[in-house]
Amino acid sequence: MTEVPTPRGQLTLRTIAMPADTNANGDIFGGWVMARMDQAGGIAGVERTQGRVVTVKVDSMTFRRPMKVGDVLCVYTEIGRVGRTSFNIHVEAWAQRFMTNRMELVTDADFTFVAIDDDGKPRPVPPS
Repeated sequence: MTEVPTPRGQLTLRTIAMPADTNANGDIFGGWVMARMDQAGGIAGVERTQGRVVTVKVDSMTFRRPMKVGDVLCVYTEIGRVGRTSFNIHVEAWAQRFMTNRMELVTDADFTFVAIDDDGKPRPVPPS
């Protein structure tokens, strides 16, 4: 029996893909998806560190399926390694297909964030 993949982590952001977000082929721009993933990572990072964070790195992103107009983009986050000032978040982008409950993994990546203070300088990540 084939196992049906399920999202990893916590649902952090949901938004609908609109016609203005498409490329010439009618698919949603990969950059639009990546920007929503960065937003979700930022939300999770702020919640974890109780303050400002910045993205410093994104590891390997492969787009497996296209997003289409009307699909709902569901972005899941899972905090990984936490260092002194930096931390990793695994981010998955899933498409809930238009007018269905069918979910398909679009892409995933590991984002690295740094906690910063009000002056933009790295600050320690508080204990969880």
